[in-house]
Amino acid sequence: MAERWRAPFASTEMVHRRMSAQPRRDTRPERALRQALHRQGLRYFVHRRPLEHLRREADIVFPRARVAVFVDGCFWHGCPLHGQRSPSTNSWYWVEKIATNKARDAETDELLVAAGWRVVRVWEHENAEAVALDIETLYRMRMTSLGRRS
Repeated sequence: MAERWRAPFASTEMVHRRMSAQPRRDTRPERALRQALHRQGLRYFVHRRPLEHLRREADIVFPRARVAVFVDGCFWHGCPLHGQRSPSTNSWYWVEKIATNKARDAETDELLVAAGWRVVRVWEHENAEAVALDIETLYRMRMTSLGRRS
């Protein structure tokens, strides 16, 4: 029997409004990381598909270096530090949803690596400045190994 997707219901109108208002892109952690990368002189594309045929966007993309950066929310992607507690309301939905997100993330990583990309996954709680330094190092190494000027 084929699995049927079941939508959750909001426990209250206030919960519905709060969840509906959650941004899917340009979140505060994404913007902080982009600003830190920009201060380091790096230029990148925002919310772009690393592979045209793959219907998944990376938050930050360096196409010449083939580096894709994903800024993952702790709740939505099951952070090992902050995503441990399962919601008490609609848990039947959220447990499955987060597991599906994690599986999709792993599949995305595998497909990109197989196509010659380096994938960087950043948790929303990580320090943007420190992560930006790591990404800059990776970017410069990739550009050198690919024989490209940065």
